[in-house]
Amino acid sequence: MSRQFIYFLILSVFVLAFANPFNPEFKKPKNFPTPIYNFKNNETDSNKIIIGRALFYDPVLSKDSSISCASCHSSFNAFTHVDHALSHGIADRVGFRNAPALMNLAWHQNFMWDGAINNLEMQALAPITNHSEMDEDINHILWKLNQSYFYKKLFAQAYGDEKITTERFLKSITQFLLQLISANSKYDSVILKQSKFSAQEENGYVLFKKNCSDCHQEPLFTNLKFEKNGLPMEQKLKDIGHMRITMESKDSLSFKVPSLRNIAFTYPYMHDGRMNKLQDVLNHYDTILLQSQNKKTIKIRLSKLEKVDLTAFLLTLTDQHFLFNPALSFPKELLFKNRRNN
Repeated sequence: MSRQFIYFLILSVFVLAFANPFNPEFKKPKNFPTPIYNFKNNETDSNKIIIGRALFYDPVLSKDSSISCASCHSSFNAFTHVDHALSHGIADRVGFRNAPALMNLAWHQNFMWDGAINNLEMQALAPITNHSEMDEDINHILWKLNQSYFYKKLFAQAYGDEKITTERFLKSITQFLLQLISANSKYDSVILKQSKFSAQEENGYVLFKKNCSDCHQEPLFTNLKFEKNGLPMEQKLKDIGHMRITMESKDSLSFKVPSLRNIAFTYPYMHDGRMNKLQDVLNHYDTILLQSQNKKTIKIRLSKLEKVDLTAFLLTLTDQHFLFNPALSFPKELLFKNRRNN
C-alpha cells in the first residue's frame, strides 16, 4: 500500500468526520437581527468551512510556521487570548493591541479595535502580513499551500479543482469565521422564554439596561461603533484609536465597542489589555463620565451590591456551547498533514 494511498484514506476520514458538523446554510439565531455580511458572494459551504478551519489552526500561515490564527484566538476563550495583555507574534514579537474576541462576525461592518478593516474577507490579511504578528506574504502562503497534497485535495473538493488562489483562500477562512456564532447563553434562553433569570440576575439586567446598554446593545452586546472608554493614553503604545483611520481629532482615543458575550472568558480587558478582572472594569467606569457618540452623557455610579448583581447578569452571557464546541476547535487531522504533507 503506497504512502499516497494511505494519506488519501486519512484525508477521507477528515472530510467525512468534519463536514457534517457545519450547517449547509447559515442559520440566524431567532433573537438576532439580519446579518450584514453579503452571503451572495460567498455562500455557506461545508467543504469551504473545513478548509477555513484547517487554515485557522495551521501555523503555515506565519513566516516561520510557529504560530497560527488560533495562537491569539483560542476557542476556549471566545477566540481571544488570556495569558498576556498584548498579542504575541513570531520570534517573541509583541503586538500593538489586545487580540479581540471573535464571535458573531456576520453582524459586523468594521473590524479591529480602530476599524482599519471594513470587509470580513480581508480581515485575515491584517495579522498575517503584520510584522509584529505573523509577518508573512500572501504569495508565499499560496506557494506553500499549493505544494501541499493535504490542501490541494481539500480545495479540489470545495472548488472543483486543486488551484489555490488568494480569493479562495480568503473566502474559505471567512467561511469558518462566520461559523463563530455565540447565541446559546442563559441570557438567550431567557429572551426566548425557555428559562428565567434568578432574582439577582434580573436585578443585574435592570442595572445593565440603565447603565451599559447605550454602548453594549442587545443582542450582540455591542453597538458596533467607536466610543471613548475614558482611559488615558498608554504612554508606551501611544494608541490614538479610531483616529489612526479617520485622521479626525474627534475620534482620538475612540475604540470599537467589544461584545460583552462570554466576558468571563475574554480577559484581559480593554484595547491594551490593561485590566485583568471584571471588577477592575466596573470600578473604572464608576469613577468617570462618558459621552457616547449620540452625545449622551453617561454617569455610572453603582454600590458594591449593585456591582455584584450586574456581574451576576454578565455571567449569564457565557455560552458554554460556543466555548467548547468540538466543531470549532483544533482539527486533529492537521497532525497527519504535518507528518505527511506531500
